[in-house]
Amino acid sequence: MKIYLLSLGAGLLAGILYGVLNVRSPAPPVVALVGLLGILLGEQVPPLVRQWLAPKEQQVSWLHEQVKPHCFGQLPCAGSKEEK
Repeated sequence: MKIYLLSLGAGLLAGILYGVLNVRSPAPPVVALVGLLGILLGEQVPPLVRQWLAPKEQQVSWLHEQVKPHCFGQLPCAGSKEEK
């Protein structure tokens, strides 16, 4: 039920914003697409803020969890020359 109330509140805020900007509802396609772009960009803000505010230990543990060894094992280095 909480998600429905939050959705209703967000819709009311969007309606008020449309009224202030004198935009018809439903919005013209360009205005609607720009609004959808804003929604998509806005969804990316909370994870970025959480990552910036996270302690360094969490970021380091995430790095060790995501970076895996190479599937072919140890690759030859440019500086090492083995002659057979």
